Amino acid sequence: MWVIFLEAGLALLLLSIIVWATWPRRRQGDPTNSQTEEKRDE
Repeated sequence: MWVIFLEAGLALLLLSIIVWATWPRRRQGDPTNSQTEEKRDE
């Protein structure tokens, strides 16, 4: 039974690493961020 939990944990770990590595990083000087912030103020 512990093998199933180990395999599920490794699958979740691999999924989280893939999501973290491919997630778009937001920079402070990114023009897309300033546009969305301006739209929120309106």
